[in-house]
Amino acid sequence: MEKGPFSVEWLAQSSCGGAQPIAAAHQPRSLPGAIDMLRCREAANRSGPGQEAEAGGGAVPGRPRTKFSAAQLQELERSFREQRYIGTSEKRRLAAVLNLTQSQIKTWFQNRRMKFKRQTQDAR
Repeated sequence: MEKGPFSVEWLAQSSCGGAQPIAAAHQPRSLPGAIDMLRCREAANRSGPGQEAEAGGGAVPGRPRTKFSAAQLQELERSFREQRYIGTSEKRRLAAVLNLTQSQIKTWFQNRRMKFKRQTQDAR
């Protein structure tokens, strides 16, 4: 059976960023494309079904989860109690004081607001 543009191999290849246009799908692959596909398959084989839950499921590969120190959390919580939505200047100040990026501060506040929302909904 010929492997059409929607075969399992094609789908696996497209999910790894190696998808080819339909017209090119029937042409022989070049060596670099084949190497990329092998690397993608090896990476898929390394992450077994039990490892997804341990790694956090939808985590971005190569980006470890930020572990906040107790002092960082204390300062972030204090700032959250004062104001649930953080402004640009406060975000810059906290990032400098806590040695974090502004993106990490922004994400922490987003997550903390969602936690606060869940807590208030559960209390009702």
